[in-house]
Amino acid sequence: MAKGGFRGGGYSGGGGYSGGGGGMNMMKQAQKMQEDLLKMQEEMEEQTYTAQSGGGVVTAVVSGKHQLAELIIEPDAVDPEDVEMLQDLIVAAVNEAMRKADTSMSESMSKLTGGLNLGF
Repeated sequence: MAKGGFRGGGYSGGGGYSGGGGGMNMMKQAQKMQEDLLKMQEEMEEQTYTAQSGGGVVTAVVSGKHQLAELIIEPDAVDPEDVEMLQDLIVAAVNEAMRKADTSMSESMSKLTGGLNLGF
């Protein structure tokens, strides 16, 4: 081993945890960010996202937890001869509402993390 011990680490003035607690400050920042993320996630889960299809004849409302909270179908959309069209309108409205929820969550996460990709 070279004279003077390990380079750049430990408590010998070469970085690491010596002289000022930089590591502790980073830990506090990380903990604060985690707390903020959890708070934001809870807030997002309480929100609802609405989307329509078929010119407004089908409306889907989903929660931030990606659960269908409400489905509104106007009587005009119900045609016993064309059930497939109604099914397509429902799927389109639900998928769009889910996309809105995902987009909102991604945008909020990006604002909170300063654009860092943390896998959310």
